[in-house]
Amino acid sequence: MKASEILVKKSSDELESFDLEKLKSSLRRSMATKNEIDKIINEIIPLLYDGISTKEIYKKAFTSLKKLNRVSASRYSLKKAIFDLGPTGFPFERLIAALLQNNGFDTEIGKIIQGKCISHEVDVLAYKNNNIYAVECKFHSIKKSISNVKVPLYINSRFIDIKERWENDDNENTSLKQGWLVTNTRFSSDAVRYSKCVGLHLLSWNYPENNGIKHNIDKYALYPITTLTSLTKHEKNLIIENDIILTKELYATPEILNKIGVSKVRKKRIISEVKYLCNL
Repeated sequence: MKASEILVKKSSDELESFDLEKLKSSLRRSMATKNEIDKIINEIIPLLYDGISTKEIYKKAFTSLKKLNRVSASRYSLKKAIFDLGPTGFPFERLIAALLQNNGFDTEIGKIIQGKCISHEVDVLAYKNNNIYAVECKFHSIKKSISNVKVPLYINSRFIDIKERWENDDNENTSLKQGWLVTNTRFSSDAVRYSKCVGLHLLSWNYPENNGIKHNIDKYALYPITTLTSLTKHEKNLIIENDIILTKELYATPEILNKIGVSKVRKKRIISEVKYLCNL
């Protein structure tokens, strides 16, 4: 059977034909070399079977890539790494705040703001050119989760309540410009349509096209700790508990590795991975 004739099960349980070029493209985006990609493809093709899940294909590709190039494997694991930031949404909020800062915003996390009717906790407040943006982060720990239209409906109603109070405050000299809704998965088509209609800005893994979360993380090398292949899951959790979310933060405070009991030899390997991953 040809590889293109094999049916692959997506996270939605739908079946589709195996797309070799799609796999190659994802490996290229991790900056794996052509030689490395060819080796991985040659390893994976004989292991394919009808009904194999995209998750299993990812695991096989990641395992092969990790043996060849740990830094590319870190990039390749980015989507899963963001899911691994859970179970709470706070590390994700920190990541989004960092992305905003690299786009010229000043940010505050977890700000309580009084609306016209009730007070609201805003995940991230972003400031730029005397304008304020209220950013709500919807973190999902399950890949197949979708933010449907109910989510922007709710977020926009909160924004309206805050904006009515803000605009009638004589002591406020800034403008509450826009509400944002951010998720690590994706939005339904109705959610996108509604948000465009009311002026709510959406940001997801790959939306807007060529300017989503993945694009910006790669652009600014703002990789979360959970991408690192040289750390165990337990070590990643300990580092996050010490309020270090990004690999660049770890590079700036490597003494945290001593605190959690990492040996000098492994510490050197971990910092080296961060250095090459982030081009430091």
